[in-house]
Amino acid sequence: MMQSRVERHQSDRRSLWSPVLRAWRSAAFALAGVACPASAAIAVTPITPPDYRDDRSTPEAVISSLYNAVARHEYTRAWSYFDDGPDRPDFATFAKGYEDTAAVSLKLGKGTSEGAAGSIYALVPVVVQSMVTGGERTVYAGCYQLKQVQPAAQIEPPFHPLGIVKGRLEKTNASFEEATGHCPKDGL
Repeated sequence: MMQSRVERHQSDRRSLWSPVLRAWRSAAFALAGVACPASAAIAVTPITPPDYRDDRSTPEAVISSLYNAVARHEYTRAWSYFDDGPDRPDFATFAKGYEDTAAVSLKLGKGTSEGAAGSIYALVPVVVQSMVTGGERTVYAGCYQLKQVQPAAQIEPPFHPLGIVKGRLEKTNASFEEATGHCPKDGL
């Protein structure tokens, strides 16, 4: 039996789109948590890490750099943004806390700062969305407190850059878009 031009065109178009439709169907089933046939399975592309960012010039830049390092799985660099004080987490615990993290999103609120005894303290409200390797997303909201010893007062090495003194984040049921970070007026 001979196919007409229209039938041949429709058949060609269906065969071209079949892999796309199978991939779409597989992705839709995966998002819904439903198993799909092996013939419809697709390869999952790993998340591309963001470009490298290491900026310690403002409190907001430090927090952005922290989560840039986490997103890139550079936990030693991420840990380095914390001030070397009593509230600094130990490295092993810190790194283990991020071992299943596949991606992070960050939203910063308006920070505040004030000077005291040769240092500047800043509070930065944040919202963080974490996605683990299995695809589950969790939203956290809270605050980071940072400290900078006045650069002019640092006359002997080593130089101590602006660093995170402590942070307090709590899981929230709000969506990433709706959640807001909050810093207590008296600090953390």
